[in-house]
Amino acid sequence: MDSKLKKIVGRYSEEVCGFFLSNGLNSSDFTFRDIVKTSADMLFVEHIDMCQNINKPTHYTTEYDTNNLVVRRGQEFIIRVTFSRLLTQQDDFQLEFLIGPNPSHNKGSLVVVTFNTRHGGPWSGRVINMEGPSAVLGITPSPNAIVGKFRTYVAILVGGEMQRTKRDQSTDLYLLFNAWCPEDPVFLPNEEERREYVLNDMGIIYQGNASTVTPRSWMYGQFEKGILDACIYILDSSRMPIFNRGNVIKLVRKGSAMINSQDDNGVLVGNWSNDYSMGTRPTAWTGSVKILLKYANTGVPVCFAQCWVFAGVFNTFLRCFGIPSRVITNFSSAHDNTGNLKTDLIFNMDGTPDRRNTRDSIWNYHCWNEVNMVRYDLPPGYGGWQVVDATPQETSDGHYRCGPASVNAIKKGLLCHPFDAGFVLLRLVNSDVVFLKRDKYGTLTPFKVDTTHVGQALYTKAVGSNAPVNVTQTYKYPEGELKPDEATMLRAEEFGCERDHSDVPCLLGADMKVEVAFQNHGNTPTSVEAHMEVSTIFYTGAIANHFKDQDFVVDIQPGGSECPYVPSNLIPSCSVPSNLVQSQSSPISSHPVTSLPVLPHPIHSIVAYPIPSHPVPSHPVLSCPTQSSPVQYISCSVASSPIPPVLSNPVQSVLSCSILSCPVLSSPVPSHPVRSRPVPSCSIPSRPVLSSLFVD
Repeated sequence: MDSKLKKIVGRYSEEVCGFFLSNGLNSSDFTFRDIVKTSADMLFVEHIDMCQNINKPTHYTTEYDTNNLVVRRGQEFIIRVTFSRLLTQQDDFQLEFLIGPNPSHNKGSLVVVTFNTRHGGPWSGRVINMEGPSAVLGITPSPNAIVGKFRTYVAILVGGEMQRTKRDQSTDLYLLFNAWCPEDPVFLPNEEERREYVLNDMGIIYQGNASTVTPRSWMYGQFEKGILDACIYILDSSRMPIFNRGNVIKLVRKGSAMINSQDDNGVLVGNWSNDYSMGTRPTAWTGSVKILLKYANTGVPVCFAQCWVFAGVFNTFLRCFGIPSRVITNFSSAHDNTGNLKTDLIFNMDGTPDRRNTRDSIWNYHCWNEVNMVRYDLPPGYGGWQVVDATPQETSDGHYRCGPASVNAIKKGLLCHPFDAGFVLLRLVNSDVVFLKRDKYGTLTPFKVDTTHVGQALYTKAVGSNAPVNVTQTYKYPEGELKPDEATMLRAEEFGCERDHSDVPCLLGADMKVEVAFQNHGNTPTSVEAHMEVSTIFYTGAIANHFKDQDFVVDIQPGGSECPYVPSNLIPSCSVPSNLVQSQSSPISSHPVTSLPVLPHPIHSIVAYPIPSHPVPSHPVLSCPTQSSPVQYISCSVASSPIPPVLSNPVQSVLSCSILSCPVLSSPVPSHPVRSRPVPSCSIPSRPVLSSLFVD
């Protein structure tokens, strides 16, 4: 094997040829002989110009910091080929694009593009213009082409056989998914959304809880030098077949597995132990660039990460390949370890939490990603945003990964659709929190069910601004719209998910639901106006306290029935040892209405079991005005606001995309308040670009 061939350790601990890296294979990919100049009339190639100045702006790839051409599939790009003489009608040539170690026509990894009536491959080609011996050629990759780094050759028919140009790394090109192409499954019709979810290399990840939402800046840096090669290296390390890399579903699932290192030597090691002595604490990361470059250079998983780090790095991976993506934060996120629709919280007889036997938990928040794509494998209406999660929690098809799961299918409870829709619904969005009390015999009895605590709010960064946008209603029906939400959960049960239907006593001071049944035995639709009164009474029938009057209207179809839920106010506390809550419905319309009694169990003592609340402290705010206007290749200074005196051994870090010649600048700062802290002089913009500074 060629000594210059780079070796990469992949998923199965075997050497993988690094054909996609910048210092990849230099030898010829063919057994055919190269073009040999034998006479003055012989046609050969003198120069290949990839026309980067023309192609990159039209393909929105100017920001990629690489010497090679980057284009998007399904869209034409041009190449200028200069021959040794003018072309004639008898001359026959073709372009060939190869990817992977064993290029094959039938697997799409060897693509032939012709420019005459002769049949070529799935990519189309045309001669745009002839300028003397130079031909300006237009090439349009198919919208489902393989994504990755291609090698480019020009082949000329000479003496009955094809002779090809020698290997030239400068003519290699990267091919990406195309959110601007309607035929590409990742097509996104809105231009503002494309610029946000594909081209924006800065982001906001939300943390805290539903009442205290805290923004955290994150530098995705998908255009930074070496990041595109690092993302391709991740696929190489996973031994993902080349012919599957044009399938966005398969590529996203592979990325979800490889961003964590749980079972495949992937990018990041998760750690929730609070002991980070063997690596970097998750809160110290401010972007993805350093993580990805470290993994690509060493092949060793990077320590350590938690959910927002997994989501931030995965978002860089997705946007780098051109897949529209965003980070979602779910506040009050259930982690259900029993595989049902319940989050079981167990308490002892004295009301203290039984932490030893409680396996489920509720996190203040959890971060995952959404990707936009067409789902040809699902019925119509279930494309669009899909949930993908790289945080290792449960296996899917043998690997720690999650998704893509249709958000619309999750909302409707259609857990039969791939991939992992049930896992997202059960664990994250719509889990019932069941409070169980253990008696002296070890028997667990439910005493409270909270159906609204999990999935209180889901946030993501707004398009074109740093403000949060609430996307909760894309995952679940509004709380209080009982019928649609209940239909979602009932449909989920039809696909084998378990819920808790235990009778829970109606407690003093707690909300209760009253269901009143109406039936229409007539032949015409009927509207019923009803009045309900609720009172507590003594066992003798005497009213102890009248506390509820409710008017409501029900529409009933002929021969049909309706069971509307009527929400009640809090049941008032009283010292009666045995209670009877009675509901009376008075017939106001022309049809009689059935009365419904509600009989709670006798209650002698009340114990409250609230879900814990975790206030989130606010971080000190740093303002960083620039002292001069940033100009390309010209140093500018930045001053920060006073540093709070309570910080111990503070270190100031500055991070930016394309502005700093040093990717991360860190320096100790005094523990006493200071007016300003200048950024070191290596803060020189590397290219003209609108960007931001992160000061931590």
